[in-house]
Amino acid sequence: MPLNPDQLAARVAQDVEPGSFVNLGIGQPTKVADHLPAELGIVLHTENGMLGMGPAAVGDEVDPDLTNAGKVPVTELPGAAYFHHADSFAMMRGGHLDVCVMGAFQVSASGDLANWDTGAPGSIPAVGGAMDLAIGAKRVYVMMTLFAKDGSPKLVPTCTYPLTGVGCVSRVYTDHAVFDITTDGVRVIEVFDTSVEELRARLEVPLVLDAH
Repeated sequence: MPLNPDQLAARVAQDVEPGSFVNLGIGQPTKVADHLPAELGIVLHTENGMLGMGPAAVGDEVDPDLTNAGKVPVTELPGAAYFHHADSFAMMRGGHLDVCVMGAFQVSASGDLANWDTGAPGSIPAVGGAMDLAIGAKRVYVMMTLFAKDGSPKLVPTCTYPLTGVGCVSRVYTDHAVFDITTDGVRVIEVFDTSVEELRARLEVPLVLDAH
């Protein structure tokens, strides 16, 4: 079977280097926090003003005043710090984050990111801090399903939705495969319950096999 959201979050967590400063976007990316061992010294940043965020809070751990940017209750790790929203955005814009993990509606073969508006009737476009993260983080990882509900690919030659950032995506993690966005093309790193041939048949993006 393709990876479910928890399995995908665990796969993303495998690639986060020890000691990294990381921002996890709203939605599925927040699940990555549940798969980061504390001994790796990874420091999670949330744009509403916290460093040292831990996994999601459950039961008696829930504090309504302690949430991530998506308003989900979270825990804090020893040494956690709180600060003004403006300071948080200065960290994001100043290149201080090693990795950002975000969701997306589309990613282009050249690493363009579209994750804030589809133009669908009734949608409420809200880019939030995504633009700042997309350009400010040293590496941008996207975590998404490879295909939309109608079966259309979300990894595309050119984005048709409004862009969040240009040429900013480093790696794309999906339920069917992991892709690197490189100057030589979209490189397939790993596949789940599919084959490269099947992916080539369903995607309009040329795929390059990982040399390793």
